[in-house]
Amino acid sequence: MRNRNTNIILRGVSILFLTAALVLAITSLITYSRQRNNYPAGMTIAGVPVGGLSPAEASQRLLEIYTSPIEARYEDASIHIDPGTVGFQIDIETMLAAADLSRTGGSFWGGFWDYIWNRTPPETQIPLSATISEDRLREYLQNEIASRYDEPPAPAQPIPGGTSFLPGAPGRTLDLERAVLLISDALRSPTNRSVALSFTRSSAARPTIENLEILLKQIVITSDFDGLIGFYMMDLQTGQEIHFAINNKQEITVEPDVAFTASSTIKVPIVASYLINRGSSLDSQTADIISRVLGRSDNSATDLILERIDPVNGPVIVTQNMEALGLKSTFLGGMFYLGAPNLLPGRITPGNSRTDVFADPDPYSQTTPAEMGSLLADIYHCAQNSGGALIAAFPDKVNPATCQLLIDFMAQDKLGSLIQGGVPDGTLVPHKHGYVLSRDGVMHDTSDVGIVYSPGGNFVLSIYTYHPVQNIWDITNPLFVNLTQAVYNYFNITTQ
Repeated sequence: MRNRNTNIILRGVSILFLTAALVLAITSLITYSRQRNNYPAGMTIAGVPVGGLSPAEASQRLLEIYTSPIEARYEDASIHIDPGTVGFQIDIETMLAAADLSRTGGSFWGGFWDYIWNRTPPETQIPLSATISEDRLREYLQNEIASRYDEPPAPAQPIPGGTSFLPGAPGRTLDLERAVLLISDALRSPTNRSVALSFTRSSAARPTIENLEILLKQIVITSDFDGLIGFYMMDLQTGQEIHFAINNKQEITVEPDVAFTASSTIKVPIVASYLINRGSSLDSQTADIISRVLGRSDNSATDLILERIDPVNGPVIVTQNMEALGLKSTFLGGMFYLGAPNLLPGRITPGNSRTDVFADPDPYSQTTPAEMGSLLADIYHCAQNSGGALIAAFPDKVNPATCQLLIDFMAQDKLGSLIQGGVPDGTLVPHKHGYVLSRDGVMHDTSDVGIVYSPGGNFVLSIYTYHPVQNIWDITNPLFVNLTQAVYNYFNITTQ
């Protein structure tokens, strides 16, 4: 009886265990089957974890992440960019199909066995499948960001009543190519959806040449000078010009330009004419004479140079050479010694034909600010081997060495006032000044023409003044200095 009861108990326990095992197996199978309907742990789609999510839930999560705006920071501005606006589209169907294939592609029972033994499934990464319209992105960056947040450099502004300039502000320009890459990467990332846009800094702009012209005219009008002034400036880098005339505080036209007494500034055309006609291979005696002409403004030495051009018609040849350069109002009628005959009596030019203004120009020697300024510009460009009217008019007689020689002689004029007085010490200013006492014993004309070499750019200045009563040095010289200083500061804002 005892053995029979024991067998019954053992059989019952066995059945119980088998039933429990069967129930457990069925339960596990049901649980695994349900779990298999979702994505396995360790799976990511486009970098987004989707383990345990159904396809619908995974789709929703992907859309939430990849359609959310990205943040673009452009210096202090924060811009939120809608992916759809720039043509970004995520291909949900393709990615879910790849995920489903990975989820259901393996053996059911093999997976179930791994589940039973609690084996972690291998990580599965489904890559992002998306498209982006680079053209739409570029258009958005250009129209919505660059056009709004780019800043052009602000030019320096002249300080009223002075010769200096308030510094401008640098500009910024979106680095479009870099922005396309950064935003494209952010759109394709589920986590790094904020970017700092790159931009380039541009230096503060120099004042406009129009602002410089306004400042120069203000300097003249607010000065104590109430005579006639003709002003010409050329930027030797760009060819831009400023040209005006003011008579007794009122601006007048410079078409045609006003004729002034050339005085000693005519010595630049004289030496230029000598080099054109006699060449630049100078003996020591001739070099010394030219140094006296341009360095010390020696009139007797000037006559020697004219005689070497031609004993009789030296002044006429100088005039003809200037005409060949297109200078119609620049002429020399005679030698410098007292009583020299005028070889061009009553010469009529565009400059001295004006009836609205009269600077009582010397019948022997005349020029205009613009013509003398353009001559210096031609000399400069010739020396730089960058063209100019001198080489064009005299191709077989003039070369860069010829023009540089003339500039070197002009640099010997060490007046230290007028144009030279308006630049820092040590600045190279090849120039020629001029002033002359008239028959009544007073000075009516003061002039200076020169090339200024500066770190920020080289320029030509040609300034002529006339006063019918008296050209007072203590009024005229500061005017030349201030005008020169304003132009120098325009070219050298950072060191003004």
